[in-house]
Amino acid sequence: MDTDFYLLGHKAAEEHRLVRQAQELAGETRWLFDQLDLPVGARAIDLGCGPRGVLDLLSARVGSSGTVVGLDRGEDTLARARAFVAEQGLHNVELIHGDARATGQPPGSFDLVHARLVLVNVPRPEEIVREMVALARPGGVVASHEADYLPHRCDPPCAAWERLFELFQAHSRAHGVDLFVGSRSHRLLREAGLTDIQVRPLIHVYPKGHPRREIFVHFIQNIRTELLEAGRIDAKALDGLMTELVAHLAREDVLVISHMFFQVWGRKPNPAG
Repeated sequence: MDTDFYLLGHKAAEEHRLVRQAQELAGETRWLFDQLDLPVGARAIDLGCGPRGVLDLLSARVGSSGTVVGLDRGEDTLARARAFVAEQGLHNVELIHGDARATGQPPGSFDLVHARLVLVNVPRPEEIVREMVALARPGGVVASHEADYLPHRCDPPCAAWERLFELFQAHSRAHGVDLFVGSRSHRLLREAGLTDIQVRPLIHVYPKGHPRREIFVHFIQNIRTELLEAGRIDAKALDGLMTELVAHLAREDVLVISHMFFQVWGRKPNPAG
């Protein structure tokens, strides 16, 4: 199985979407960080930071005496992250190229280890969770913000949405990606050794005009080439479904229900107390 696989691809459109996502989810992330009592001077890492991630939010939390490490395996993505860090003057942020399963960072060297919407897009997420826990110092915190597609739908229903979601699930399964990992992320963290597990579920609705209303359309556009090359559908049929879905989402009476999010955090036991 290809551990380099990322479900939503690495096209420029996805990079731009990730930048927008960082802005859209900033409020929820601030709430999560408020629960963690991360002190000034702390050392934190954001795994799979993408072109922005939570680097600016962590930078402000740990202050000039702290350190933030952003890790991603995409060189183009890191180039965008470096530009963001320079533009924002985040002098306490270091960016490194690496695999979230084997970061190469010293074990037990971070007060906070964080990942957002990483596990739901890659195979073998349990390996990333084990690395997250290994990186945390005794007494440190591991925090995850993950998706689960269980409630993912629109109302009134749309046949094109249902068919496209079937294709999306088939593509995910073929690459070992679990679209429903969010609801078991608490268990993955517990099995990796965390205690004091806390869980906050989140779900959103996207009425007409909401910036995330067509997010599923964007996901399908990201994997269009892969769906066609795998022979899951032909171009004419796919284009027809997409046209039908976009028209449906343009209706005033249609409500999009997001996939669910699970913010989960816990503490690494400290044998010394």
